[in-house]
Amino acid sequence: MLQIQGQFAVPFAFDVHPDPARLNAALRTLFLARENGRFANPNPYTVRNPELFESHFDLFGWPEPEIAHLREFCLSRVVQLVCELNGYDAAARARLRVRTDAWFHITRRNGYFGVHNHPLATWSGVYCVSAGQHDAHQPDSGALVFLHPNSSATMYSDPGNEAVKPPFGGGNSAYKLEPGQLVLFPSWLLHHVSPFFGEGERITVAFNCAFHRE
Repeated sequence: MLQIQGQFAVPFAFDVHPDPARLNAALRTLFLARENGRFANPNPYTVRNPELFESHFDLFGWPEPEIAHLREFCLSRVVQLVCELNGYDAAARARLRVRTDAWFHITRRNGYFGVHNHPLATWSGVYCVSAGQHDAHQPDSGALVFLHPNSSATMYSDPGNEAVKPPFGGGNSAYKLEPGQLVLFPSWLLHHVSPFFGEGERITVAFNCAFHRE
């Protein structure tokens, strides 16, 4: 009998902050106050437009307590993910050290972020501070979209694979993030942010993690 099984799976992890309202209010106030040239990334390499602001990559080094709280929440989940996937015990976990880059995005109407990945890191994450007010007529507004790896491997498509059912299909995965939501993914995976057509601000924090042993 024919047996079908999966190979080469891509692991994602998801979590939601248990009480995000106060944290996100403090983060939003801080980020809006620092949406200026002093805190802007001076050397952006991914395509974006003026409606999207990107900060320096030193966010997790800021001294504010709300940043420390966010950093602990995000990095504790990354370490948990790494240990579970690699089968590390408590002793191996204690030896892990992580290097991070972190930054924030503020996206207003028509803002978008082009296709990219995150070199020199193994795990990346996005935390949602504010989703903005979405346009009901634009279902993909502000979506975080992950490209299927087969598309970057120049996979040939015809009726033999164009309608394959999940989880084996070749379609992309898109997420409309909600405040407090955290998404973790492999840094090599190509992704982008669809144009945001809502009102207010879509505010997110992104970060990269690279590990070494003490």
